[in-house]
Amino acid sequence: MSDGIDPLARVRDAAAARGLAIEIKERPAADSLAEAAELLGIPPAGIVKTLVVKRSDDTYLFALIPGDRAISWPKLRAVVGVNKLQLPDPARALAATGYERGTIVPIGSSHEWPIFADERIVGRRVAMGAGAHGYSLFADADALIATYSATVADISQAV
Repeated sequence: MSDGIDPLARVRDAAAARGLAIEIKERPAADSLAEAAELLGIPPAGIVKTLVVKRSDDTYLFALIPGDRAISWPKLRAVVGVNKLQLPDPARALAATGYERGTIVPIGSSHEWPIFADERIVGRRVAMGAGAHGYSLFADADALIATYSATVADISQAV
C-alpha cells in the first residue's frame, strides 16, 4: 500500500466517516468473479465490479458494474460527456486509488473520483472489493450511491 495504511482499515474508516454501513468478510482467493460469487453464496450479478476509468485529461472516475455484465464504453462516454475513456494499467490504477486491481472500491480511495453506477445495482445489497485481496465488502447499493452522490445510468451491456 502506497500510504502505509492498512487498506481494510482505510475502507472501514472512510465508510464510518460518511455514516455508510458496510460489512467486510474474509473469503478464500478466487480465480474468477463467478468463483468469488459461489464462495460468497450470491449470484454473479450480486458482485459489483469497481472499475477505475481514465479520462484523456488524466483524471479518473469509478464505474460500478454488475458482475454478470460488462462496461458499455459508448454508454459510459455518453453519460460522462467525453469522446475517450480507457482502463489504466495496473500501476496507474493503484496511483489513482491506492488500491490494487481486483480490490478497488471507491470507499477510502486515495482520491475522490466521481462515481457512475449502473442502474441495475439500485435496490440491491451488493458485494464488492474491500481494498485488499481475500476480502469482500457488502453494502446497500442505494446507500452507497446516496453517500457518494453517484450518477446512476445504464452504463453496462450483456457479456
